[in-house]
Amino acid sequence: MNFKDHFSTQAADYAKYRPHYPPALFEYLVSISPAKKVAWDCGTGNGQAALGLAPHFDLVIATDPSEKQIRNATAHEKIKYVVAPAEQTDIAPQTVDLITVTQALHWFDFERFYAEVRRVAQPRGILAVSMYNLLYSEPQITKLVNEFYFDIVGPFWPPERKHIESEYRTIPFPFAEIKPPPFSLETQWNLGELWGYLNTWSATQRYISENGSQPLEKIMDKFTRAWGDPEMKKRIAWPLLLRIGKVT
Repeated sequence: MNFKDHFSTQAADYAKYRPHYPPALFEYLVSISPAKKVAWDCGTGNGQAALGLAPHFDLVIATDPSEKQIRNATAHEKIKYVVAPAEQTDIAPQTVDLITVTQALHWFDFERFYAEVRRVAQPRGILAVSMYNLLYSEPQITKLVNEFYFDIVGPFWPPERKHIESEYRTIPFPFAEIKPPPFSLETQWNLGELWGYLNTWSATQRYISENGSQPLEKIMDKFTRAWGDPEMKKRIAWPLLLRIGKVT
């Protein structure tokens, strides 16, 4: 099955500049999982969520259709990385306790993926999908990130991005939902690290591909003036949205 590959080109930077999920998120997911034998992290990317699950499960199967993403994932003795689409895997039927999808569900064929979820999940299995949209920081930095997102690279976002902007309300979720507590991703970045993150955006890379220039150059001066000392670390946060369901 073909898939829309928006991240292989910048896979190494994706691994370096993506925010990390809080340990409390994985502790919560483990607390609602019916067992701790097998977890499947689907659309694992560079394996961040898989690494968060690994201390809690006997085995984490981490799949992604991008071979380059898998090559840039961090190895772990409990993680089995596999190049595979979300909709068709070699996972044995009714063997998975917890299925996670972080920042990837909007790329999937929903109907076929949900069929695969039902096939591999054990009878009391849990599906947990999560997403985050735009970051928050100091007001002027937040304003400039929004300007870059909407005004500079806005036309270059793929159509699936609308699901992120609507906080997954436009995505079908045919499972009995569980309401989770609030979580957020947080980090401390200098200005170069923020630019590295913005450069991983699929819209940024598409702009570069189509125009032969770096869109960040259009706004770098504004960021530099707003930030001050470029080596200064500032708090960056992303509210995390979760949709969790019982597969049965």
